[in-house]
This record gives sequence, structure tokens and C-alpha cells, in this order.
Amino acid sequence: MPNRRDFLKNAAGATAGLLVGGRGFADAGLRSLQIGVPPAKRREVFIGGRRVRTVDVHAHCFVPEVWDLVKDTPLAATAKNNLTGNIALGNPQRLYDMDAQGIDYQVINVNAWGYSADRALARDLITLQNERLSQWVAAHPDRFVGMATVALQHPDLAADQLDEAVRKLGLRGAAIGGSVEGQELSDRKFDPFWAKAEELGVLLFMHPQAAAGTTQNARLQGKGGLGNTIGNPLETTVFLSHLIFEGTLDRFPGLKICAAHAGGYLPSYSGRSDALCGRSGGADCKALKKRPSEYFKRELLIDTMVFREEGLRHLIAEVGVGQMVYGTDYPFDWPVGIDFVLDAAFLSNADKEAILGGNLIKLLRIAS
Repeated sequence: MPNRRDFLKNAAGATAGLLVGGRGFADAGLRSLQIGVPPAKRREVFIGGRRVRTVDVHAHCFVPEVWDLVKDTPLAATAKNNLTGNIALGNPQRLYDMDAQGIDYQVINVNAWGYSADRALARDLITLQNERLSQWVAAHPDRFVGMATVALQHPDLAADQLDEAVRKLGLRGAAIGGSVEGQELSDRKFDPFWAKAEELGVLLFMHPQAAAGTTQNARLQGKGGLGNTIGNPLETTVFLSHLIFEGTLDRFPGLKICAAHAGGYLPSYSGRSDALCGRSGGADCKALKKRPSEYFKRELLIDTMVFREEGLRHLIAEVGVGQMVYGTDYPFDWPVGIDFVLDAAFLSNADKEAILGGNLIKLLRIAS
């Protein structure tokens, strides 16, 4: 295996141009175009007769060039499954799908997958991923915003990586997992990272990854893809609950965290957490600065991935329009589209515009 430093140097001018199409949204019926063929016309979104911009916060990618860094490591199996298809950064299908769906901007991120890497590999892996993300965004500044990757298993390094990604590479925040090799991110060892994110004032996008007890719970085996359908929202719920009850959000009140999959189960059931704090057994709440549900009024945001209009209505009633943003989970074939929001009769035009793009345009400082 070549020296990683040499590889990074030699790869500096390489591109991620892969032309291999994947499943994308074809199976979900959200577009009617052939893989590799651009739509006849880019869909533009109008609300109340006015053109508005749409932003997808939940859009995954993978940097194929990392293969030479990880092919002889335990990370190889994960990487191998993501080197081609629509998830591969550089595949033109991504832009074709955005045009067909009416998405003006994707907030692209690499889902957390390398938290087991040692410090040297983690440093090089993150450097390469963030550089490629930055290059892709720079090549398409009117279509993409990039979210950095960070090595949270090394919190001081993660803080430095976030600082460099934002200040030098122009990325607008970071994508993080819900835990790190069994450790909760509310542990005080992660405070240097949280402090840096608060200092920079950037958005963090939290997405579940494989984790014992939630996505990899033995009881979720069997039919129904329960590790995903139940486990992913559960991982998010556990992550957010720890940040609330163990004081992370109170220590760093300037944090802005968007939780994938509509925030898991917590936004819908935060009343139970509030009720705990009103009972004699709510000793864990005494140090909190506000009720658990109130963190969804400022620090915590959620995406729109609930699939049914009544679910959308309920969540907006719980957290407010200002805390909800549009997300699709691209390139995975969940039945999510902008019409899900546009057709919601209970939303005003201003609400629809805020959810589909306005909130993220402000948070991510997307130029008008």
C-alpha cells in the first residue's frame, strides 16, 4: 500500500467523475428519465406565482478516491459498497435527478463511516473527503453546499478538521453520526468539538450509522428492515435525548443540529420527556435550563422525512415551521418529493417556502 501522504499528494488533481448509474429514485416513481439522461426541462418551483429556491439538507455522497486509503483496512468493506452508483461524488446523475425533482441545492454530506480509524488514517481520510467535497461545490456553486466530515473518535482532531473545513475550504458545517464506537456524544470528552461548532456558528447534520443497541439491536433482525425503519430513528432519538438530559445543549446553547428522519421519535413524544421533568422522579431534569421539548424551538431542527401529510402537520405543531427543513435521503429511494410540502393544505405559502428552502438558505448562508 503506498504511503498515505504520497497518495493524498498524487490525488490532488484527480476527479471523481464516475458515470455508473444506480437505483436512485427510479423505483420510487419520483422521476421518469433514463439513467444517465438529463431531464427534458429542469423543474422550477413556484409558490404563489413566485419562483422559490429549494434546498435538500439530506443528500448523501461518497468519495471514491478514498479506496486507496482504506482498501487494506477494516474500512474496506464499507467503502467497496459505495464506490459507484448515484452516491458516488462526480456521477452526473445527481444533477439530472435534482433537475427532475425541482431541487436547486443539495447539502451534500458523507455519512459517518470511519469512526474506527486510528488517528493517522482518520486524518488522511477526512482530509481527502473534505477536499473533494470542497472541489465539487466549487465546480457547482449554484447547486451544492458541502458539509464536512470529521473524525469524532478523536475530538480535538475533529475540532481542527471542522475549523479548517469551514475557514479554508468553504464548507458550511459538518455531518456527524449519533454515537462513536459505543460512546455517547454527550460525553464531556467531545466538548472540544461542540465548542468549535458553536464558535463557528455552523449547522451540524446528524444521521444515524451502525450502532449497537439501536440500528444493530438483535431484536431488530428479521423481516421489515427493522434496523433501518425502526433502528435509524431510534438512534437519533437516543442521541438527542443524551444531548438534552446530560447538558450538552445547555453548555453550548449556540449549537444548531439538524436531526435526520424527522428527528426520530423524540419530537413526536417529547411530551413524555417534559412529563418526566414534572414528576418527583425527574431528578435528571433539575439542572436543565428549560423543558426538553423547548430545545426544538432553537437548537434542534428536523427534516421532513415523515412521508404522510398528517405526520408533517403534527411535527410542525410540535417544533414550528422555523425548525423544519426539507430532506430526501438522496440517493435512496424513499418516496419524498417537494409536492409533499407544496400540497400540504394546512401550510401557508410563507411556511412552504421556509420549509423547502428559506430556513436553510439563512442557516447555510446561501447567497441570493
